[in-house]
Amino acid sequence: MHIGIIACGAIVRELTHIADNLGWDYELTAVPAQLHNRPERIAPAVEKRLDEWAGRFDLILVGYADCGTGGALDALLARYPHAVRIPGPHCYEFYGGNIFLEQSERELGTFYLTDFLARHFEGLVIPELGLDRFPELRDLYFGNYKEVFYLRQSPDHDESVRARSAADRLGLEYREADSGLQTLQDRLVHLLEERR
Repeated sequence: MHIGIIACGAIVRELTHIADNLGWDYELTAVPAQLHNRPERIAPAVEKRLDEWAGRFDLILVGYADCGTGGALDALLARYPHAVRIPGPHCYEFYGGNIFLEQSERELGTFYLTDFLARHFEGLVIPELGLDRFPELRDLYFGNYKEVFYLRQSPDHDESVRARSAADRLGLEYREADSGLQTLQDRLVHLLEERR
């Protein structure tokens, strides 16, 4: 099966790792991770790539959860029978699985970081929210949060120092857990088995 992967830039490394590990025959293209700050732009960006790749693959895996599109991504993919996305509301859930569910039940006011978000927090999150220019916005954005919870996908790419720094910058308590990639890999394997 020749697989095309249209991936959010925030999960490219993890999807590549899994696809290589499973021996997939695939090609991958990325959509900028910054679109999460404008989720209404995600479905049109994915649609453009789907149209460019039409007819080239047996299956196109869309490397997104719903990611705040409010169902727009699913509505789009309903028009492309050979394309499917990763089940779930967002990457924190499909990375964390039960770890995410337990944390969200324990503390609703949690700001989650993945390896990617921790690594790019100062260059992506801070300027995109305007906190570099208007630090007083921190309390407006994060006043209802209590904790930063870092979900570590890979011990080889440990971003805990940056994640702790992000928690300090936001004035929040810090927690972390090793989520690994097994939950995501299991979902991808299941998606492919359904399509074979």
